[in-house]
Amino acid sequence: MNNSNKLLYQCRVDTNEEGDNFVGIRSDGETIEVCFPLGYNLGDTQEEQKKDIQTLIRVLSRFSSSKEKLLPQMLIQDKKTVNFPIQAYLSILEDYYSRGGYYTEAESVYRTNSKRPTHWPKTIRQKRPYPQDGSFVYLATIARETVVDSSNIITKINQFCVNEAWEKIGWLFTSTPPQKSSIVFQEHLFIAALREKLAQTNNEKNKILISSMIEMISYLGKNKENKRFYYGTAFFEHVWERLIDFNFGIRNKEDYFPKTAWYLGNGDKRVNSALEPDTIMLANGKVFILDAKYYRFGATAVPSDLPMSTSINKQITYGEYVATEDKFKNQCGISPTVYNVFLMPYDSTSLPFKTGRTMYRVGEARGDWKKSGAEYEKVQGVLLDIKWLMQRAVRQNPKDINTLAQLVENEFTVIS
Repeated sequence: MNNSNKLLYQCRVDTNEEGDNFVGIRSDGETIEVCFPLGYNLGDTQEEQKKDIQTLIRVLSRFSSSKEKLLPQMLIQDKKTVNFPIQAYLSILEDYYSRGGYYTEAESVYRTNSKRPTHWPKTIRQKRPYPQDGSFVYLATIARETVVDSSNIITKINQFCVNEAWEKIGWLFTSTPPQKSSIVFQEHLFIAALREKLAQTNNEKNKILISSMIEMISYLGKNKENKRFYYGTAFFEHVWERLIDFNFGIRNKEDYFPKTAWYLGNGDKRVNSALEPDTIMLANGKVFILDAKYYRFGATAVPSDLPMSTSINKQITYGEYVATEDKFKNQCGISPTVYNVFLMPYDSTSLPFKTGRTMYRVGEARGDWKKSGAEYEKVQGVLLDIKWLMQRAVRQNPKDINTLAQLVENEFTVIS
């Protein structure tokens, strides 16, 4: 790893073509590469890119499962490569900067004739009083002083961890490195000391720090001398699905899953797994069935990069189920209006769709075999600005739901 004050790192945006689908942070031991998802509008300046990286880390941390973070092809190529515990590294650095330095422990020292206030219990027990004018006085008193113990083993381990964290991702915070650690890495000693301290600690902030240090030391122990690392996923399509579900969807969508079963001649019944739409959005008394497609169309405008027949027919099935099932009808027996939508990523500031809009409708897909004219038979294709969506993934915003609903309703026209 480059040990200069300014670490060598570069940012790039994936094409999502074969061999170029990793999203996250990785290093070959010399340089650090940060890979952003398809359609991400990467900032031009270093400060803007640091904010972009922080957004990427937040999204990956929240919306990637541990299974997706383990990249089989990378582990096969290099068995020493271990998934990078970036949250532990961030916690250690954040603690260092918020604390204004390394973790230290204070101990009480008692001194005689100190200028500090007298510690009477200690003075009475250890010093001799002398009678004077009908009372007693102490010619020597004891005071309690607090002294920071910077030689403590936990402090030294923290110094090691801060240095390790800064070398990997410190450029997200500052170009000025912390003071070099002098302690030599000893996995078992470090972990034993940290676990003992964790068992004795009640302070929540310290518990988070110590737990993060244990996670880092364990990672380094597995990784040994290998300086390669990665944090991310080669399956960002699953993150895209969860992003959309979080931003637009209802929490309990199981009622909207069409179910099937086999009914056999001998009376047996076999229930199959239900079809599961990605996201169910409710707005204005209508049902919107959203299918998250991490496809390249928003970056290429090539029709072959759009969802194909299997996906289209599946959406129509979802829509028909909700529109015709009795349990979704209101008290007057009227079925809800149902819309189908494909949501794909794009960069609203760049070609081929330089619209400046966070949401942009590009057309609709139809099944020629469906002729009823129901809204759900025409699946709307909508592009979402992926950077905007990632930045919004803090809490669900009803305004975004209403905006998407209006876009679909207002633009629901037959393409001639």
